[in-house]
Amino acid sequence: MVDLAQIWVYLARDPLAALTATLLAWMAGLRLAELCRWHPAANPVVFAVAILVALLLASGVEYRAYFEGAQFVHFLLGPATVALAVPLYRQWRHVRASAPAALLAVVSGGAVAAAVGVALGWAFGASPAVVASLAPRSVTTPVAMGIAEQIGGLPGLTATVVLASGVVGATLGPLVLNAARIRDWRARGLAMGTAAHGLGTARALSVNTAAGAFSGLGMGLNALATALLLPLVWRFFAG
Repeated sequence: MVDLAQIWVYLARDPLAALTATLLAWMAGLRLAELCRWHPAANPVVFAVAILVALLLASGVEYRAYFEGAQFVHFLLGPATVALAVPLYRQWRHVRASAPAALLAVVSGGAVAAAVGVALGWAFGASPAVVASLAPRSVTTPVAMGIAEQIGGLPGLTATVVLASGVVGATLGPLVLNAARIRDWRARGLAMGTAAHGLGTARALSVNTAAGAFSGLGMGLNALATALLLPLVWRFFAG
């Protein structure tokens, strides 16, 4: 009860315009995706972000001021991530049976994602800081920003790249998996979570429970493996 009272005091003290705008933009994004018959390219997150950007530009409100009012939604990212353990627990029998293959697939996928990011940076002549920012692009944002800072990257740029990777992965991932004729929901979910982190997991959960569970597993394992291995590999090659 004390925690709820503190939350209410916070919400009552600060303007609710940003929080309301965020929720309304998300509802509008869902409605637009529904009108598009949930086509893979019709991502509600993209719609919501576009609506919010347009509102901020039209009103002249700085992002920092907006975030002060909307940070309650940001706070809920933590509980939402932890809640992914529920579908994972319900699929635990399948997860345990597929554990070795899943671990190998996630580590391999994370390594390929990091290598592609670094290769693109080098190919376009990017600075070392930009290249380091691209390496953790397939990891969920908070972890990716920490990794980027540790290896000499720019956390702000990493956050932008991670968001873009998630949107592209969540949008094109199902189309690529269909083209590759991958029908197993466990494999599809694992691929989405590894390549597109939270946005891919949200997409997988909206389609199939097993895919959502394995996507959450892929997102978590990829974040853990990348956080442990990428700084070591980076120091080895940089040194």
